[in-house]
Amino acid sequence: MAGCDPTPSSCDCFVALPPHTAAPAVIFGKNADRPRSEVQEVLYVPAALHQPGDRVQCTYLEIEQAERTHAVVLSRPAWLWGAEMGANEHGVCVGNEGVWTREPVGQEEALLGMDLVRLALERGSSAREALEVITALLERYGQGGSCKEEPVPFIYHNTFLLADRTEAWVLETAGRYWAAQQIREGSRNISNQLSIGKEITAEHPGLRQRALSQGWWSGDGEFSFAQVFSLPSGASGDVALPYPPGHITAETFMAILRDKASGICVDTEGFRTAGSMVSVLPRDPALPCVHFFTATPDPSRSVFKPFVFVAGLKPVPQVRSPTFRDDPAKRIPRFQSTVDRRHELYRRHQAALELMESDQERGQKLLQTLRDLEKQGLEGMNALLEGAVAPCPEELADLFFDCVEAEMKFYP
Repeated sequence: MAGCDPTPSSCDCFVALPPHTAAPAVIFGKNADRPRSEVQEVLYVPAALHQPGDRVQCTYLEIEQAERTHAVVLSRPAWLWGAEMGANEHGVCVGNEGVWTREPVGQEEALLGMDLVRLALERGSSAREALEVITALLERYGQGGSCKEEPVPFIYHNTFLLADRTEAWVLETAGRYWAAQQIREGSRNISNQLSIGKEITAEHPGLRQRALSQGWWSGDGEFSFAQVFSLPSGASGDVALPYPPGHITAETFMAILRDKASGICVDTEGFRTAGSMVSVLPRDPALPCVHFFTATPDPSRSVFKPFVFVAGLKPVPQVRSPTFRDDPAKRIPRFQSTVDRRHELYRRHQAALELMESDQERGQKLLQTLRDLEKQGLEGMNALLEGAVAPCPEELADLFFDCVEAEMKFYP
């Protein structure tokens, strides 16, 4: 979501659909680029039924709860309620990016873009439904509040990439205003700039009137959301993927997310890639969706581990951050002190990164071992996605836990 200092700007949330993908599947990938010291955890939340009148406490706001919430898996900054990216049991994936527009950012605490990611996944059974969840909540509650666990506020508006087994949507916002573009084939990305031009599929009913009233648009000619609502220095954030159509796989996206030379894998003094995710959403509903998470910073030196929604999922406490009774993120005024949110895998991975930097030979051997471990997981998941092996629910329930345990065995 962030990119590089001082104003983040990266290109790190992608989707590819047939015919660009090698198999008949939609592939989603995202890096969570965040403040350097922030810890990202992976959280599974089961489906639930709720009573009329129930409320849910988001990061800052309490809002009405839905009658039913879907099972979700989330990669999120450990201090907040929402998520940078995640998936639900219906094969919906959502990720967001920070963006600055002509609309002023909201200083008051409201819904974070990351809250909207989680709410969309919990309440939407398709990419389109998830988009409608976000736009309805955005119009009702607005977006705002600090997105960083520090006393100095860091505030932005949001763009979202939403995908399911059949299509994808780009949703871009400016305050309570928004525009959306449907993607049925090919590939697309979002970054820290508006990218929807004239190809608007759906929009806020007052969007064009707002632009007219502010003098940002004359009313003549075609309406371009990015051109009208971007800050004067802003350019389109959409770029072409540097891979030939018809050949994109999960491994392709993992390689893209690991690319430091392009800035997609962020590693600067103030920001870095805190967690990464790649999902494969087969067109065939008989095949499971597979979601890969690192749960650790710097994907170029992390392991993508597979997760599949099944009954009886084994808890994975090694990727859950500790909780605090008197949490400085919840106490008013917020963020006046710091706490250690590192989970077990994060700590062990941190020691491994130090080894890679201090002892190059041992570090390279360790990195190769981790790549071999990841390759085993990918081969197993590819066999499952190709229908070469039948899914075993008991094994899939332990899959993410087992992969985390296997990774930790190789760490110092």
